[in-house]
Amino acid sequence: MPIKLGVRDLVEFTLRTGDLGTTTNSQNTALLGAQIHRRLQKQRGNDYQKEYYLDLPLTLVHHDYLLHGRADGVTLHDTTAEIEEIKTSDTPFDQLSANTLTLYWGQIKLYAHLLFCQLPKLTELTLTLTYYQTDTDQVTQTTQTIDPESAKAFFQQVIDDYVAWLTLKAELRARRDPTIQSLTFPYGQYRPGQRELAVAVYKTILSHQRLFAEAPTGTGKTISTLFPTIKAIGEGVIQRIFYLTAKQSTRRVAEEALDLMATKGLKLKSITLTAKAKIQFPEEENLLPENNPFMLGYYDRLKPALLDLIQHNDQLTRPVIERYARKHTLDPFEFQLDASLLCDVVIGDYNYLFDPQVHLQRFFATADPENFFLIDEAHNLVDRSRDMYSAAISSAPLDALIDSSRDATQATPKLRRRLQDLRATFDDVSAPLRESRQTDTTFLTPPEAFNHDLSRLIEAIHDWLADQAQTPFTQAILDFYFTAISYQRIGEYYDDTYRMRLTVDHTGITLKQLCLDPSAFLADSLALGHGAVLFSATLSPLDYYQTVLGGGPKSLAYRLESPFDPHHQGLFITNYIQTTYKQRQANLANILLAIKTMIDSHQGNYLIFLPSYSYLLTVKQAFSLAYPQVATIAQEAQMTEAARHDFLAAFQPHPNQTLVGFALLGGIFAEGIDLQADRLSGVGIVSVGLPGISPENDLIRDYFDQQGQPGFAFAYQLPGVNNVFQAAGRLIRGAKDVGVVLLMDQRFATTRYTSLYPQHWQHYQRLFRPEQLQPALQQFWAGVTNPLSGES
Repeated sequence: MPIKLGVRDLVEFTLRTGDLGTTTNSQNTALLGAQIHRRLQKQRGNDYQKEYYLDLPLTLVHHDYLLHGRADGVTLHDTTAEIEEIKTSDTPFDQLSANTLTLYWGQIKLYAHLLFCQLPKLTELTLTLTYYQTDTDQVTQTTQTIDPESAKAFFQQVIDDYVAWLTLKAELRARRDPTIQSLTFPYGQYRPGQRELAVAVYKTILSHQRLFAEAPTGTGKTISTLFPTIKAIGEGVIQRIFYLTAKQSTRRVAEEALDLMATKGLKLKSITLTAKAKIQFPEEENLLPENNPFMLGYYDRLKPALLDLIQHNDQLTRPVIERYARKHTLDPFEFQLDASLLCDVVIGDYNYLFDPQVHLQRFFATADPENFFLIDEAHNLVDRSRDMYSAAISSAPLDALIDSSRDATQATPKLRRRLQDLRATFDDVSAPLRESRQTDTTFLTPPEAFNHDLSRLIEAIHDWLADQAQTPFTQAILDFYFTAISYQRIGEYYDDTYRMRLTVDHTGITLKQLCLDPSAFLADSLALGHGAVLFSATLSPLDYYQTVLGGGPKSLAYRLESPFDPHHQGLFITNYIQTTYKQRQANLANILLAIKTMIDSHQGNYLIFLPSYSYLLTVKQAFSLAYPQVATIAQEAQMTEAARHDFLAAFQPHPNQTLVGFALLGGIFAEGIDLQADRLSGVGIVSVGLPGISPENDLIRDYFDQQGQPGFAFAYQLPGVNNVFQAAGRLIRGAKDVGVVLLMDQRFATTRYTSLYPQHWQHYQRLFRPEQLQPALQQFWAGVTNPLSGES
């Protein structure tokens, strides 16, 4: 089967030159562009054939390709013809860059060569570029004529340039594939369950499926998913892996796995993508593109830089990208994206695939069966995807903008009027709420008048920005502009899985497009590849995650048991403690006593997880007051990277005194941290971790109830219990680790929760009175191997 190569992709890769970036993005959407195309096409004559398909089979570097595309319109005569290509933008035609026009004409000229090959009788073509300026409806047409020889010469020039890169890719594959085929599992022996997971992943790839896999801590899920997927590359089943996760620490684990396989002879190209805010050079901050040396002439320097980078490095981590970006004076964020096209493994955040506003167009504009997705820590994708497909806009910035715009030097009358119009519409939309003295409400459909005025303001800002220098007012307008654009773009996805939220408080009026169920959008994203494996140490119940993460009815489910001895973890439920919101204060004394009993049973380090930051402070202060002799530390509401490091560094191995750390359930220390051996001897969890009752969570509950699903479980219980599983998972990180988990809430003993417990939790003990806890803990510690001495 030939490899498909789009005409537009070929042109952009080979002919793009000049600078990177512009001051503002066009507000011209794909939907608007398509509408304009259809309108112009209807105005043409009867002989005009719209969306004319053209293709040409090619053999390049020993591989078969199909160069293909659709010309917007073709009119055929006996020995001549016309090709029309329509382009839309809100930039005036006379302000288009020379490179943009080169790309436009390059696309038409390639269509010309394809049409000459398809119809050899043609002796000349008229090429028409029709440019539609969306904000003024002005149409500009320019024409050229071309003969078969000139079209062929242009085609050959483009192909020769492309073949040089295809040759490089072929050489990289020829170097890569034998090392994959000879690669054996890098650890020599599989851990229990590891081989089974690797086989399940490989079978998923072969069958083009989506697999949801729960692989508890210790199963080595990163290597167990990467290894078989890389082997599939060596067999030619796929060509590129996207390893996507929510946390930087997990991305480092993937890098380490690739590093390990490299020591065993693997030679492939991998890259770790870094967020723009983190990788951008400090000297680029607040520079406009036209003043940024890393953007000026970017495409003129790009290809030599890519060649230099790829020829000397296999693992393209952030330091490597930054080093070569400086060497060749290139913007490091865009440089890493361009380099990723030459890589076999792309490691990055979820948003590069799933976020509709920032996903990688170069990979995901259309489906590509050569791509395969590994989605790590997939439980985090539930909330992240709701955020990706939701958007809010507030009236608060408008007041300051309107005040500043009254200065005639700051804004034009049109811009000032549009700002005031939108502010007035905010008031109109919220009037019924204020009259009824309510602070929030929900409705099904977006307010049309608001969307209309928002679109007019976006248009006015876009026109105004074109002639503005960088000032504080310009930056404030630009910030609001991007918020408005984001809100408008999310509005294109609004359907019956959405609700409109309107809130009024002391800061202003806020409208939010709330996505209750992004599963269909996630399914569409997953369909852009060959298949996917979504996995996590905590993915129970699997059918819930299959439902909310776009698995569909045909997706596969697989669960591994923990490889560790379950009796290394004591699991105790204090059936006498109630931690519902109304009962917390009355049960505080029992909570403090339970914590003290746990830490007195064995000297060591302990983490206590609380359901809210305010309750964390309450419990921590009360504990320190009751037991001042015990060393304690607490998570802060806002912590720098250095503060986080210091918090974890306090959990030293072989502690000579007991330490109790208080942290937030579902927070930064509840997952993704690794305190092995005796750096952690126990975890206490207060409450079942239900998210706070809120109008938005209630909307999620009601929506899933209407869909025939258990709404309370989907909105509250299951997200909470996942936080509990994650927090408890901080304890047993290796085969020799031992410790206790203390679940302080009588709800943990009900069937609603015990039915969700994994197999290695089935030995839990219920304690019905405070005096039962101490002997139970003593019995546990007497029966396990002492982690300090190795004695039983």
